[in-house]
Amino acid sequence: MTEQAQVRRLRVFLVDDHAMFRAGVRAELGAYVDVVGEAATVPEAISRVPAAAPDVVLLDVHMPDGGGRMVLDALRRQHPEIKFLALSVSDAAEDVIGLIRAGARGYVTKTISPEQLADAVRRVADGDAVFSPRLAGFVLDAFATRPDVPVVDPELDQLTNREREVLRLLARGYAYKEIAKELYISIKTVETHVSNVLRKLQMSNRYELSRWAADRRLV
Repeated sequence: MTEQAQVRRLRVFLVDDHAMFRAGVRAELGAYVDVVGEAATVPEAISRVPAAAPDVVLLDVHMPDGGGRMVLDALRRQHPEIKFLALSVSDAAEDVIGLIRAGARGYVTKTISPEQLADAVRRVADGDAVFSPRLAGFVLDAFATRPDVPVVDPELDQLTNREREVLRLLARGYAYKEIAKELYISIKTVETHVSNVLRKLQMSNRYELSRWAADRRLV
């Protein structure tokens, strides 16, 4: 038996709301790893991942029912043996930093090649931190020791990924209707998110929120 044959194949779980994308990743990674399960929603991921016992979860950042941050928040503390690698179309700094703060070991974009993705999975499974090249700077900037920006921000960390999205657009001057259209949610849902953010941050209006977001360079 060759040395390569003796190496245990890694177990990978896919979390993404697009069935065609999951099928593509499964086909492309099949030569390198064992895809042991998949989920299209946050509740499915939370219920199925522990039973599948993967080494690495490939995690989409944005899904209609909450996204990768919610999956991480629900699973990471109870299952510290599982590593999470974000795989997203988004290269926005707030998405990258938010997922890493939540406990992901890496963040790569969906432009990555199958060989590079397989290598990223192996490295994350081994405990390394892995990022697409242009994203590494976001993480270095965010976690560098700076006297004016704390490495841990309890206020920011209490917001969900979707609440951060709404806050970012709100701070950019978007109206509720425009936010709803941008995020494919209802105006009522936008209002609920804004209300939750105001409550969590103990603020009274969108202008205070905009200043707060600007101070943390979320805009």
